[in-house]
Amino acid sequence: MLKKRKPKSPKHKPITAMPVVRKNVAGIDLGSRSHFVAGPVLADRTNVEEFGTTTPQLHKLADWLEEQGVESVAMESTSVYWIPIYEILESRGFEVLLVNARHLGNVPGRKTDVLDCQWIQMLHSCGLLKGSFRPDEAICALRALKRQCTNFVHERTKVVQWMQKTLDQMNVKVHHAVTDITGTTGMSIIRAIVSGERDPIKLATYRDRRCKKSREEIAECLTGNWRDEHLFNLEMALNHYDHLESMIEAYNEHLLAGLESLQPPESKDESVPAHPNPTKERAIQKRNDQVMREALWRLSGVDLCRIDGVSSECAQIVLTEVGPDLSAFDTERKFAAWLRLSPKYGISGGKQLKKKKATMGASRIAIGLRMGAMSLKNSKTALGAYFRRVSRHKGFGVAVFATARKLSALIYRMLRYGADYVDIGEKQYEMQFMKRRLEGLKSAAMAMGYNLIPQEVAV
Repeated sequence: MLKKRKPKSPKHKPITAMPVVRKNVAGIDLGSRSHFVAGPVLADRTNVEEFGTTTPQLHKLADWLEEQGVESVAMESTSVYWIPIYEILESRGFEVLLVNARHLGNVPGRKTDVLDCQWIQMLHSCGLLKGSFRPDEAICALRALKRQCTNFVHERTKVVQWMQKTLDQMNVKVHHAVTDITGTTGMSIIRAIVSGERDPIKLATYRDRRCKKSREEIAECLTGNWRDEHLFNLEMALNHYDHLESMIEAYNEHLLAGLESLQPPESKDESVPAHPNPTKERAIQKRNDQVMREALWRLSGVDLCRIDGVSSECAQIVLTEVGPDLSAFDTERKFAAWLRLSPKYGISGGKQLKKKKATMGASRIAIGLRMGAMSLKNSKTALGAYFRRVSRHKGFGVAVFATARKLSALIYRMLRYGADYVDIGEKQYEMQFMKRRLEGLKSAAMAMGYNLIPQEVAV
């Protein structure tokens, strides 16, 4: 009698629970008054503790994590509550993962802080969490300074609008007499008005020699209704403008000192190579941006201003936001996606999903690149030709987005591989585009059994 063979056990056993990849990890649920921390799971009880938000309490939290043998900590990027604890834990040698709150908030239930921190700890132990990109500490310090300086620049823009509104209320058309009221002629006239000058003929004498309008044309725009309340508003706005100017100048000096402290010793005495476009180099020197451009070049080893559409201000934003090391992004596509400059192709069930409004992640670099892209509208360069070609076929907005993405790719290549950007020119770009287009037409014709025959076109 034959014996029945036992069925062989399957090679791959079914998974009944999520496997634990890392045991010695913790999860933190952040709050304004207290933090709940879930440590490694214990056999007899849950391992959750509550700590305050003061600095001594945060050091006590770090001591508790060391006692539990924790190696890595995950937390949500909740408001600005994460910054102090992140910096303390990082200084104590912990691996800290700053997780996007959207990756954790799409699960029903978990309404308490205790359950939240346990959920974060469980996902982290299973290797399901990915930390957000954060540059090193030196770049973070420069980033904080640059962001606050940008806030003051935006405030200065508001003050300029206040001055222009006050002048309109007095019917003093300074913005009709000059293109920019913050220029040499405009500010000289405003300061003279605040000092007590009311004669339009004398105010017109502050005209700069480069101004296109004559003194008579300017004087006609400067006869106003000099009411006391408007004059006082103008004086206060001018004082606020001068104060913001001094603060912005102080921030720029502090940023420049910070950039110089991070420069390699061998490049501190070197000068940036001449720009291939003399017109752009003269414009940089005219705006007094040459010193900042040299500091950025010594820090990164490449001159981002060589890219058409990238100013020294835009290069400063890029290097203070992400730093010169882009090794955290494997490809330029991932870098563009992090900047929110990648098109969305969401498809489900064979149908394209409705596009949602773009998020504000990494918006500072993306905004700077979009502004640089718009400046290429009339540029006689390869990037300018690309912008105009996309604009003709898909509209101005798509052209701005696509050109900003191309700028991000060029910046990535320069910072990652050290290759300098070389502009091939508008004509060469058009020739290359027509060549690619012709090859595409030939391939399409051959696929349908036809051959293209060139013909002479009468000019």
